[in-house]
Amino acid sequence: MQEVLVLYYSHRGSVRALADLIARGIDSVPGMAARLRTVPRVSTICEATEGDIPDSGAPYAEMQDLEECVGLALGSPTRFGNMAAPMKYFLDGTAGPWLSGALAGKPACVFTSSASQHGGQESTLMSMMTPLLHHGMLIVGLPFSEHPDLTRTRSGGSPYGATHVAGHDDNTQLTDEEKRLATALGKRLAETALKLATR
Repeated sequence: MQEVLVLYYSHRGSVRALADLIARGIDSVPGMAARLRTVPRVSTICEATEGDIPDSGAPYAEMQDLEECVGLALGSPTRFGNMAAPMKYFLDGTAGPWLSGALAGKPACVFTSSASQHGGQESTLMSMMTPLLHHGMLIVGLPFSEHPDLTRTRSGGSPYGATHVAGHDDNTQLTDEEKRLATALGKRLAETALKLATR
């Protein structure tokens, strides 16, 4: 069994819901399994720290998770058209895997959630792709030709990655289209990872 790392930061639960569906898509591919991991919050108070184990949800990611995976799904809420600080902080600490080329040639995808339809989802997805490209990863998206939900959705969904629109009331309930697109993205990532790993 080969594992694809689903690495996310979720503040109110929407990104975690997307991560769970991407993991379901990964798990649907024979021979592939999802490894769910999260990152701790960061604080403006330098002395503040999080515990070694989160109170709930997935365990915190370690560099070993990146090195052992055959693919990576990276998710973060949108913060002014960019990834959230906890995910950026984690990625800024990945110089070791970058120097060793541990992620080079592996496939990756990205996913996000925002409060509004025009809250910067696509720029957030692009901002998460940049460090992955520096690591030499191969970006996997959602082609319109393969996923007709992209043309029908009235909420989240993008060829750049799976998305959710939470609205002003922070609704973490994903639409049917968002669910199908997130699951399809996980499946596509796992199928790509499997093909690359068996070459």
